[in-house]
Amino acid sequence: MTVQAEIVDGVLAGRHPAIARMLTHVERRTSGVDEALAALHPHAGRAHVLGVTGPPGSGKSTLVSALVRHYRDQGRTAGVLAVDPSSVFSGGAILGDRIRMSDHGGDEGVFIRSVATRGALGGLSRACLDAITVLDAAGIDVVVLETVGVGQAEVDVISAAQTIAVVSVPGMGDDVQAIKAGLLEVADVHVVNKSDREGASRTVAELREMLRLSHRRAGQWNVPIQQTVAATGDGVADLADAFAKHLTWMAECGELDRRARRNAATRIRWVAEELVLQQLRPGLAEFDAAVDAVTAHRSDPLAAARRLLDRA
Repeated sequence: MTVQAEIVDGVLAGRHPAIARMLTHVERRTSGVDEALAALHPHAGRAHVLGVTGPPGSGKSTLVSALVRHYRDQGRTAGVLAVDPSSVFSGGAILGDRIRMSDHGGDEGVFIRSVATRGALGGLSRACLDAITVLDAAGIDVVVLETVGVGQAEVDVISAAQTIAVVSVPGMGDDVQAIKAGLLEVADVHVVNKSDREGASRTVAELREMLRLSHRRAGQWNVPIQQTVAATGDGVADLADAFAKHLTWMAECGELDRRARRNAATRIRWVAEELVLQQLRPGLAEFDAAVDAVTAHRSDPLAAARRLLDRA
C-alpha cells in the first residue's frame, strides 16, 4: 500500500476522510508517506499550535474540549491530537482522550485523532510531529496537542508547539514538588483547572511565587496564570485570549521565528536519528560483522560504531 496523490489533494482541500487516511499512513510509515509529507510541508506553517500538558487527572481532555467549543463559537476550525499511551498489545493508541471528546462528533470544523506515543520517552513520537504538519496543511486554524501527562520527562512538547499550557489542579499531592518539576518551566501559560476546588488560591499563589523567583530576561514573556473550571467553561474564553496574546507577542518580538527554527531543528534531528538507526540493527551484514568483532575483542564498541556511522 502506498500514499496516493489524491490523498494529498484531499488533505489540502481539508476533507476529513483524506486527513484520516493520511494520518493512518503517517503512523504506519506507509511506503511513499515521506514524499507525501514533503508535498504537504510547503502548505503548513499557518496554524497556531497549542501544547496542553500536565499531570494525569488535571482535566486536560475536558479543558481541550471546552477550548475547541470556544474556537468553534468563534467560527474557527480546530484539530486535536490526543497523545495516548501505546497499547502493549497492538502498539496503537488507547483512545481514551478521543472518547472523552465525543461531544464534537459530526462537527466538520473539528478533527480529533488519538496518536500513540509508541514508547517515546518524552511523550511524543515522530508521528505526532508529522500529524501536526498534516492538520496544518489541511488549513485548520488551531491545532491542539494534548500530551499524555507522564510527568517531568514530558518536555518534548516544546519541540512541537508554539504556545505551551501546563495544567495544574488543586489538591494533587505535594505542590512544592510539582513546582520544582521541570515540566512547569516550559509553560507559556499556567492553567489552574478545577479552580472551584478548595486550595485553588494556594496553588495560584505558589505558581506566582515560582514565577517571581525564576530568572527573567529583559523583554521576556510575562507568563500568566489562568484559572478555569473546564467542566462548566468558566475561564476558558480568558485562557484562549491569553493564547492569542502570546501568539501576538511572539510575532512582534521574533520569538515565533526562533521557535519555528527550534522545532525544525528537532524534526531534522529526529528524522536523522531514525535513518541512522535503520542502518544499525541486527540482521544487517555490516552490523552483525561489527558485533562479531566487538565480541571477539578485535574492535571496541566506539570504534565499531564510528565505522558503521561512516558507512551509513
